[in-house]
Amino acid sequence: MTEEGSGFNVDRIRQDFPNLKVKMNGKPLVYFDSAATSQRPKQMLDATDEYYKTYNANIHRGIYKIAEKATEKYTESKMKVAKFINAGSMNEIIYGRNATEAINLVALSWGDANVNTGDHILISEMEHHSNIVPWMLLAKRKGAVLDYIALDKSNSKLDSNSIDEMLEKMPKIVAVTHTSNVLGTINDVKDITRKAHKKGAKVLIDAAQSVPHMKVDVKGIDADFFAFSAHKMLGPTGIGVLHAKRSLLDEMEPIFGGGDMIKSVQYDSCSWNDPPWKFEAGTPNIAGGIGFGAAIDYLESIGMKAIRDHEKRITLYALRKLSEIKGVKLYGLGEKQIDQRGGVISFNIGNIHPHDVAQIFDSEGVAIRAGHHCAMPLVTQRLGVPAVSRVSFYLYNKESEVDVAVKAIEKVKKIFRMK
Repeated sequence: MTEEGSGFNVDRIRQDFPNLKVKMNGKPLVYFDSAATSQRPKQMLDATDEYYKTYNANIHRGIYKIAEKATEKYTESKMKVAKFINAGSMNEIIYGRNATEAINLVALSWGDANVNTGDHILISEMEHHSNIVPWMLLAKRKGAVLDYIALDKSNSKLDSNSIDEMLEKMPKIVAVTHTSNVLGTINDVKDITRKAHKKGAKVLIDAAQSVPHMKVDVKGIDADFFAFSAHKMLGPTGIGVLHAKRSLLDEMEPIFGGGDMIKSVQYDSCSWNDPPWKFEAGTPNIAGGIGFGAAIDYLESIGMKAIRDHEKRITLYALRKLSEIKGVKLYGLGEKQIDQRGGVISFNIGNIHPHDVAQIFDSEGVAIRAGHHCAMPLVTQRLGVPAVSRVSFYLYNKESEVDVAVKAIEKVKKIFRMK
């Protein structure tokens, strides 16, 4: 049983994560940086280790036994991803290096073919750089206009009036985050998608902070593109997903050439493979795909609803504890709106720089993130601060770890003589 008294056995789960057993600066590691990258369970580590040790071979080419097994396991991982997000088929699942590459692929392929001079591209003020810069580059290449959905007066949610106003500009594509990596806000992407489609726009969802933490149904949301990364959901680094509707993939041109992306090559011409292979040139991250499949197996063995419920409990506990500390400013939605926020809490302690805060947390064995979190416009222009400290939770975190973080805050205040 967990500290919350539920059937979610966090102590049992923690036994599967070797890195949670290490010490940092001589103290038990409290890992509160899962929004940047998650820890990995031994089941995932064992799966990649088994590949390298017992059936290491390239896929799709060899007709010998271990090559066939590698191909089978890699393909199987795509089927697991498709099922995990309720995609129509594994043929809608493209593997790349990360969510950033997935978004860039859409901007470079679909964007270059469909966005023209004077067209509008719509994103929001709470986006990660990975969902800003590719669209800035596209707008510059094509002479298009980049617009932003504004935050509301609380600087915690997207302003509904701004959404409607910006959609009146008839954007070619709307690209928004599902869950903010700074504010923790969970946007109603289903509603945004519905409204955008009525205006003839395509929709891309940056789901890097949502797919790892809650049940996501891409059919139900109906967005045209979905991007997320394995390393934020217990999987390896170096592999991410672009889910796209098959009709769009059929129309889009590849941006990389060679290897599996071709159907035939002549000296004077070539033709492309079917999706998703059309967008996966060269030898892919085979071990990453296999490890990703094992990570999905692990998440499904726990249950995404159980994970989401656990994160809501620990986030609510942390919000209450942090709000009781004098001098701590919290960003994002409050306790009463816990259903609309993920397991991310950004905060500041008086005028103390977050980098100093993070260093003192480190001395107490607590790993947090400090800075603008690759969302510089949001932090510096909208929140009006140079940086924020951030704690982020996952299925292996405990309320008692929040108590350690609270003590670290008290140490920060003491060192800086803050009352």
